[in-house]
Amino acid sequence: MKEKTNTTGQPDYQHESTYALLIRSEEKSRNVFEMVIYLLLILGPLIAIWLFAQRPVNIPAAGLTGARGVAWAQNDV
Repeated sequence: MKEKTNTTGQPDYQHESTYALLIRSEEKSRNVFEMVIYLLLILGPLIAIWLFAQRPVNIPAAGLTGARGVAWAQNDV
């Protein structure tokens, strides 16, 4: 059997796709760093939403004045 010869004079790796080149050139330390950054980007807003949800909401009932108004009304009687 005859081996296929490279007629263009270019090495085989130059015909790889961009994705294949990116996968082959992965840096493990960079991947760990990116995973930490992504984790922080996800956890940050989740913690902020959770803290916001824990805050009490004070909505006065319609027609009522605050405690100060009630105390003044009692003193006038």
